[in-house]
Amino acid sequence: MSEIAFTLFDTTIGRCGLAWGEAGIVAVRLPDASDEKAQTRFEQRFPGVVEAEPTPQIAAAIARIQALLTGAKDDLADIVLDMGSLSDFQRAVYAIGRTIPPGQTLTYGEVARRLGDPTASRAVGEAMGKNPFPIIMPCHRVQGADGKLGGFSAPGGGVTKLKLLEIEGATSVDALPLFAGR
Repeated sequence: MSEIAFTLFDTTIGRCGLAWGEAGIVAVRLPDASDEKAQTRFEQRFPGVVEAEPTPQIAAAIARIQALLTGAKDDLADIVLDMGSLSDFQRAVYAIGRTIPPGQTLTYGEVARRLGDPTASRAVGEAMGKNPFPIIMPCHRVQGADGKLGGFSAPGGGVTKLKLLEIEGATSVDALPLFAGR
């Protein structure tokens, strides 16, 4: 495996992290309790990872993530991700997920139907729960049936998911319980 590097950066939702290698971005971390915790998580996942200055390509990706988190309508779909360690199913799910524009959502069932297997909604949910690229692969834009939030495995759980949807102006956010009657 090639050397993996990471950096931490400020956003409107807190300090996020991004790890990359020769083939592209390998992981994104949403805000942890501390920089040390984020670094520990990267070290656990990628033994030998080093903190480094971002390459120009990585710096550009970070700038786009920061802009998205202030409300810019950028789908980030052209940012290069290293999906070499993922299953074919995860790659297929994430390819569909990356087509969901900011401000819009799909259900797990809709993603399953687009995969050609309407019975795969639970498997889609599991793939979303293992997403190593939150924000860039916008798992927060995938919800349960009938507008239910569904899970979110990133730090902050459902509150973080709702915050991301609110920043993007998702059409279904007002229907979600936390935002009812704002």
